[in-house]
Amino acid sequence: MVILVRRLFKIALFIGLFLLSVRYVHTYPWPMPESQALRWLSIANGFGLHDPDDVYIPVMVAIELIVAVVVYMAIMRLWRHYRTKQ
Repeated sequence: MVILVRRLFKIALFIGLFLLSVRYVHTYPWPMPESQALRWLSIANGFGLHDPDDVYIPVMVAIELIVAVVVYMAIMRLWRHYRTKQ
């Protein structure tokens, strides 16, 4: 039972960190400047897509996922370090 609770806590922690990264990790000012929008459009056209959001959204989700993973790993290492000191 304890193992299940720990796993559920870790899952909830990761989901919470991912939602926080979605909320606070941005690579753009809002509204997006025209030069940046044109850059995203040229990248989308390079992949054969007509809508820059088809490239922008997956890239942002990947960045937010990477941030959540890095923060999760840091929290787990800090917790492990804290537990070994006690």
